Amino acid sequence: MNTLSYKTVSANKKTVNKQWVVVDAQGEILGRLSTKIAMIIRGKTKPDFTPNVDCGDNVIVINADKVKLTGNKFSQKEYVSYTGYPGGQRFISPKELMAKHPERVIEKAVRGMLPKNRLGKALFGNLYVYAGSEHPHAAQNPTTI
Repeated sequence: MNTLSYKTVSANKKTVNKQWVVVDAQGEILGRLSTKIAMIIRGKTKPDFTPNVDCGDNVIVINADKVKLTGNKFSQKEYVSYTGYPGGQRFISPKELMAKHPERVIEKAVRGMLPKNRLGKALFGNLYVYAGSEHPHAAQNPTTI
């Protein structure tokens, strides 16, 4: 058996083939949609996935204001933030967050599914979320999923 023919190919920043993808969030369940988006951003859907390289695609999410949450999560779930000051812990429900910034609900869900390191922060930069059905990335010729 010729063992020299088995070469492990590791992607790097120069050899990665990044594409643009549009995902329509209308009528989708938040968690199920977010896992698919996180897998695409991470690059796990590609055959040349390398865990320490940004080899995923750029994802554009439209209609973020029409995403659904199952059960009573829309009113009972709480997002917690801390201002850094004593007594500065803040709570907000998805219902209140959707009224102010509908795209942040999807952003928070996807960010929680990415690695908690420098690579995760870089990967999160490949996500573009818009509340309406229009996006300014038509020049990239994105494919629709």
